[in-house]
Order: sequence, then C-alpha cells, then structure tokens
Amino acid sequence: MKRISLTQYLVEQQRRQGHITPQLRLLIEVVARSCKQIAISVSKGALGDVLGSAETENVQGEMQKKLDIIANEVLIEANEWGGHLAAMASEEMEGIYVVPNRFPQGEYLLLFDPLDGSSNIDVNASIGTIFSVLKKPDGSAGEAVAEADFLQPGTGQAAAGYCIYGPQTMLVLTVGNGVAMFTLDREQGAWTLTHDGLKIPADTKEFAINMSNQRHWAPPVQRYIAECLAGTTGPRGKDFNMRWIASMVADVHRILTRGGVFLYPWDRREPEKAGKLRLMYEANPMSLIIEQACGAATNGRQRILDIVPGRLHERVSVILGSKNEVERATTYHTDAA
Repeated sequence: MKRISLTQYLVEQQRRQGHITPQLRLLIEVVARSCKQIAISVSKGALGDVLGSAETENVQGEMQKKLDIIANEVLIEANEWGGHLAAMASEEMEGIYVVPNRFPQGEYLLLFDPLDGSSNIDVNASIGTIFSVLKKPDGSAGEAVAEADFLQPGTGQAAAGYCIYGPQTMLVLTVGNGVAMFTLDREQGAWTLTHDGLKIPADTKEFAINMSNQRHWAPPVQRYIAECLAGTTGPRGKDFNMRWIASMVADVHRILTRGGVFLYPWDRREPEKAGKLRLMYEANPMSLIIEQACGAATNGRQRILDIVPGRLHERVSVILGSKNEVERATTYHTDAA
C-alpha cells in the first residue's frame, strides 16, 4: 500500500477537497512538527531531566510539571513566526498570546492543552497534546486581537486534533472532512497516514469514568453508571467493562479505535463549576473529532459544540463517544431537569 505523508494528505485536502486554505495547511504542519519535538522530550524522561514538578502553579491553580512548561514553550516558539496566526491561547497561560509585531500576523487563532494527562508523566503512561484552530472573526482585520475573538462555539473550529505519546506517537486530525490518524516513523521523522475515515461504533460495552468520585456525582450520572455496573441482570442486559487512564487523550484515543463512552461530569466537590475539563482546550477539539467519527458529545444537556463560551478558561461537563450511549446518558440528565 502506498504510504501517504501528512503533507500529501493536507495538500489533497486543500487542492482536491477544498477543505482547507494554504495558510491552514502550513499551520497544521507546524503544530505537527511541534508535537514531534515534544515527543522527543517525553521519550527522554529522566535522561533529559524533564520529570517531576516545576514547583509552579498555572492559571488553573494546578501544580505544573516540567514537561507542561516545556511543551507550552515549544508550541509558542514554533508557531509565533510563521505568519499563519494572529494569536494563541493555552491552558497554561492566563491570557492570550498575541503574535509579536516583528512577525507577520495571520488569520487563524490557535488554542492548545500542551500536555494533557500530566499526572501520568512520572509513571510513564500515555499523555498527549490537544489543539484547536479557529478563524479570526470577519471584520477584525487590521484590529488588535482580543480575548473576545476566541470566544466562538466549537462549531467554528477550522481544524482540531491531538497527538498521543505512547508506545507509538500518533497524530489524530480533523479538518471537517472525517478523522485521519498518522503514526510517527521515528527513523524518518515523518508522519505517515495509517488510518483514515475513522468511525466510532454507535453501541459499546465500555465506559471510562473516575469511579473514585462516584459519591459526588449528580443522580443522572449515578443512574447511568449503576445500570452499566448491574451487567446482564440489570436493565441494560449486558456486561460493561470500565477503563480509566486519567488522560483524556488516551481515553478518547481508545474510544476512536474501538468504541466506548467517556464521562467527566459535574460533581458536588466544586458545585459552582460546570465541570472539570476546559471547554476550549479539551472539550471542543475532542468533540469535533468525535462527531467527525460519527460519535456524539454533550455536557449532559446540550451538544458541546453549540456552547458559546463566556470566558477563555471556561469549564464544562463532558459525555462523549459511542452515539447511543451518549444519547442515553444525556436523556437521563434531561429527564431529571
């Protein structure tokens, strides 16, 4: 079978399909190149002195790992000078990062979680990078980029993807024309298309949730998980398996490859917050990928991609994966409203 590189895939999406612009194609290539550099740092581990805490807190109030900071800097430095971007926003930074005046300014906005699953770094489990691309709003050409320019619903994403650093380093990407998966050839340093047109089965027997939080969940989540755990003797009439890697990238990657449902719901520990995950850095890009692979993604009450964000670091409850299971869990929420 002929091997297709990431560059060839993107050129075909631009030239034949008309799904992306030349500027967006180059932007995605730069992000993919950044992920290769992050993968090298991840693979060195203790040999590269990248493990452990940086002893600093990010804007979320979370302790940063050394690799969180390294990955954030790699993505900024690689993307600021190419002329494709107007500004960037990161889970690790309080405000937006506007492309400096010494560089040309492009028409896109880049958002990213530089290193998802930081708790897995020191135990050598899978982690990843998540990214989302938005178009700078029409009518703002020549104007200074503002945080408000980023506050677009997920339906406005021009592209989204993630890179998973596991036994293989893989890049998963959508430009609104299905989902493609690329594997990094470490010898050649090239991304090669290994799966295209990914489809998530509508039904599943696997769910992913942090069971240690069970006592804090709302009744609809309690009901859904209890029915899964009841197995063949319960109302679902079948046995379910539970999986939890504590890395959204890793859990979503499993769902993309074999189906399943992922839940990170609101809970009573922080009732004033709508959820734990960040809408713009995690939920929106992952929801676009999941929907492009025939799955579904909601916050329990509405489609995640339809949510209009009110602030840059907004949080959200997440249910995503196999369509029929997401719809069932969502129905339990709407019934309880």
